[in-house]
Amino acid sequence: MDKTPVVSIVICTRNRAKSLGGTIKSLTQIKSGYEWEAILVDNASTDNTMQVFKETGDCGGRFRYLRVDQVGLGAARDAAWRQARGCIVSFTDDDCYPAHDYVDKVVEAFGAHPETGCVGGRILLYDPQDARVTIDERIVPFEIRPFHFVTPGELHGANLSFRREVLERVGGFDPELGAGTKFPCEDVDVVASTLWAGFAARFEPGPVVSHHHGRKWPEIDKLEASYDRGRGAYYAKYILRRDSRRAYISGWWRHANASYYGSTLRRLFREFKGAASYFIHRKRYDVLLMALPIWLATYGAIILIVGMRHVASRLFPSFKR
Repeated sequence: MDKTPVVSIVICTRNRAKSLGGTIKSLTQIKSGYEWEAILVDNASTDNTMQVFKETGDCGGRFRYLRVDQVGLGAARDAAWRQARGCIVSFTDDDCYPAHDYVDKVVEAFGAHPETGCVGGRILLYDPQDARVTIDERIVPFEIRPFHFVTPGELHGANLSFRREVLERVGGFDPELGAGTKFPCEDVDVVASTLWAGFAARFEPGPVVSHHHGRKWPEIDKLEASYDRGRGAYYAKYILRRDSRRAYISGWWRHANASYYGSTLRRLFREFKGAASYFIHRKRYDVLLMALPIWLATYGAIILIVGMRHVASRLFPSFKR
């Protein structure tokens, strides 16, 4: 019997030893007729993560452990898929619990859509007392065509699978991106890389993980600020590419003008800051200087519209902001 895994599940963790038990237990409860493995990545932890791994065992040879000393989720995920033996590589987080049929549903999704390079799945809220963020409860599948702008959040890194050959084609994950770095956007970046390499991407509701993130509403502002900065860096990266530049300038413009509220201004300021930081990181000062007047004009126009809406709502209480 061939023991080569069809699916490799990658879970990266850093200093989360106390919460790893639920994730590891969920992996042991997966049932599938396909061979699979799990690669548990210790991303430079300084707590007793390694001790937890040692005490876990190897789940009958299914679990493998990897230490990655370069801090950042992009670096950890990039190192992990290169060690994976499966022809499908699935990524989830260290606070997520894959469903018992997760492997079967991932294989089914790729089998039904051979043209697809990556598949995102549902992410359910595990604890109803947690804030309803970083989840995806959609039930209708859809496709994202190649060579198109993709908005962060269309597919989520907590439940994201790739054909190994696609990761090889696009060069894997950017190790300079991801949680733990200045630019937390490694998941949407690799999805965009897949699309601009000519592969389709899909959302399929079949593969399910439950997210036990533990966040309460007072913590969400900080999380959203981080996402906004990462989003700006992601847009900047694809504006620097000649093939995707026009699509990303247009897509960012549409996204910026989708709503006119105070929250829009906060989001755009953080995105601009993230993009500027990325341009400086890449030493593309020329692009930064060219983009600055466009950003200022866009931001100024939205400030004016938001201000007018506010004044109108004060003068005419029935006016809907």
